[in-house]
Amino acid sequence: MDALVRPVVDPTFAAGALAFLLGGVALGTASGLVPGLHANNFALLLAGFAPSVPADPLFVGVAMLGAGVVHSFLDIVPALALGVPDAATAVAALPGHRLVIAGRGREALRLSAVGSGLAVALAVPLAVPITWLMTRWYPTLRAHLPLLLGGVVALLVLTESSRRAAVGGLLAFLASATLGFATLDADPAAPLSTGGVLAPLFAGLFGVPVLVDALGGEGVPPQADARIAMRARDLGTSAGAGSLAGAVVGYVPGVSAAIAAVAAMPAVPRASADRGFVVATSGASTANTIFALFALVALGTPRTGVTVAIDRAGVPFALPILLIAAATAACFGFALVVLVGDPYLRIVGNADYTRLSVGVLGLLVAVSYAFAGGFGVGVLLVAGALGLVPPRVDARRVHLMGVLIGPLIVG
Repeated sequence: MDALVRPVVDPTFAAGALAFLLGGVALGTASGLVPGLHANNFALLLAGFAPSVPADPLFVGVAMLGAGVVHSFLDIVPALALGVPDAATAVAALPGHRLVIAGRGREALRLSAVGSGLAVALAVPLAVPITWLMTRWYPTLRAHLPLLLGGVVALLVLTESSRRAAVGGLLAFLASATLGFATLDADPAAPLSTGGVLAPLFAGLFGVPVLVDALGGEGVPPQADARIAMRARDLGTSAGAGSLAGAVVGYVPGVSAAIAAVAAMPAVPRASADRGFVVATSGASTANTIFALFALVALGTPRTGVTVAIDRAGVPFALPILLIAAATAACFGFALVVLVGDPYLRIVGNADYTRLSVGVLGLLVAVSYAFAGGFGVGVLLVAGALGLVPPRVDARRVHLMGVLIGPLIVG
């Protein structure tokens, strides 16, 4: 008779993996809640220190992945409370901020958590078929990517509320694309070697204008109940669109979760557009984090900052362990959105918003300098000035995503 096979759990290994996962959760929480920071920065720092860490490289990978997943849940919090998103939440920043101003910030937090949570839940059944399809369709998708992105941009411009807004949106796209051409390939000297110009670019385009407009304002109003006022069908459609877009771009080099969120926008139901944008953007961000791991394993090439760090650190591709770590980190992220997000909104609401805005602006300058030196501070100022334009011509700020999309279409 064949011997009964029983799974064996190594308590020492499990304890070590959990300890590193909790460390990654802490790093992802810090990067998610501090405006201008990103999990990529911490992950790349960990990759630099990995050779000197006296532990299994797989543990370091668990920490990196945990940080990325938790960050994808929590980065919505400063975007809602302060109006300062990172690249992945830029599309949802303005609709989410409108919900906060209407007193629905607690609902927006839960919408985001649901979007990210559903992305993780969908990743398991979709991982194998999407990976199979993308390994075969990738050449075709890559060859036609400029056409696809051009169609998304045209759709966004044509669906503006007026001719003035459409023209303004197109000009904003072209101006931000020009800024992207001028800055994205720059490698400025900076105090932190893991930096780059994305932090000052997105802080300037999407964060600085909100803070400047808020100077002298009353800040975050009292927030109402946390009930989700969105039909289950619309919620599922938005989450599915964001998750699918994030999954696909996880396999395409140079295309970020931010662009996935833009691509998902046409599928968001108009009846609940603001709420749908928050759900879809959060789903795209988290799905991109998960599926970039599958792309690394299947294709051998990293697509995100976190997977670049995992690759550099020589982390073994123990996919079952890494997936368990990602799912566990997602549970932490879901709980932290509610546990930390509500007090975050309340504290910001009770603060002197003018002083808070000035303080956050100063923080963004410091972060820009740390990641990209004096060049980064200049980029922050130019991008901030450009970010003030779209609302003044009644156009949506999403056109400023031209900073990434423009160079991809041309190059």
